[in-house]
Amino acid sequence: MAAEKLKTGFTTGAAAAASVKAALMALLTCRHPARVQIQFLTGQTRKIDVHAIQILSNTCCRASVIKDAGDDPDITHKAEIGAEVTLKSGSFGITITGGKGVGKVTQPGLEVAVGDSAINPGPRQMIEAAVYQVYQQLVMPFRHQVHVAVFVPRGEELAEKTLNKRLGILGGISILGTTGIVTPLSHDAYIATIRSGISVARAGGVTDLVFTTGRRSERYAMDIFTQSSCMAFIQTGDFFKAGIDAVLDENAKPGDSIDRITYTVFFGKAVKMALGVEHTHAAKSELTLKTLSKWALDITGNQELSGQIALANTARHAFSHIYPGYPDLIFFVGEKIRETALAFGKNAVKIRIIILDFNGSPVFDSGA
Repeated sequence: MAAEKLKTGFTTGAAAAASVKAALMALLTCRHPARVQIQFLTGQTRKIDVHAIQILSNTCCRASVIKDAGDDPDITHKAEIGAEVTLKSGSFGITITGGKGVGKVTQPGLEVAVGDSAINPGPRQMIEAAVYQVYQQLVMPFRHQVHVAVFVPRGEELAEKTLNKRLGILGGISILGTTGIVTPLSHDAYIATIRSGISVARAGGVTDLVFTTGRRSERYAMDIFTQSSCMAFIQTGDFFKAGIDAVLDENAKPGDSIDRITYTVFFGKAVKMALGVEHTHAAKSELTLKTLSKWALDITGNQELSGQIALANTARHAFSHIYPGYPDLIFFVGEKIRETALAFGKNAVKIRIIILDFNGSPVFDSGA
């Protein structure tokens, strides 16, 4: 039976644009739309339900929608995203700022300038398009200064579950989206986060990055690299090659380069990386353990160990047979990772590999 297709959603940027459209229509028509149609930057359209509208004066209205991230595990799913729209007399123009719950950019390296609200270019473009669409739909002349303040009632609380503080975005969430559409489990979105982290780190003068695959490995890495800035730690998830590619792209820009990447990983992920897998989530456990079993036989000559690894349920289970008795096999895995990483990086950046046991202690360190 075919797998069920995952449901797409819309971004915080699209939600903000829908709120702007609802508020502006209410101001110009004195009617409260139940739904508004938004055009994504792909050209596709979608009707979005309006959650609330509040007329504050003849020239000011607040509206909000509930963000729907579809089947993507997004922390802003079901969050209220709103906009306060104020009309002033004068020649036509649109200004966009962030209100309560929208973060402020405090560090360089992002698409948004330091001091500005964390509303990315894609959402700004969608908001401006929404304003134009209302005037065109109502066949009205463009005759106001339209001031937009995007707000997120629980923005500060939601931001605590993101990497915003690490990126220097304080006081709330970011209004994001390159197209307006949320694709479930989007690889592009994750890679964009990696790239933002690297850009911010480099702009902050960090030349040595510490890559980890998640929060747990990052926590242990921070215990090892206590002198490193928090900006230096980048969670690359399963994106082994993409993380290195991002560093190369960043180094191609003017300014000081990232000099070194240190990968701090658990043994299970390490074996997949040693196999040269670019995206480690895609590696099959059966193949991983089969190859590790062969390596064990080649390096140690121990058929019993090789058989135990081949029959192991997981790489973690296999590790219990390998450590601490067979350090040469762990050394081989670590050096294979470094060799692969250097190849991905075209030998243009230094690579250090640290493999952790499952309590966070290093069992291999390729050294500086």
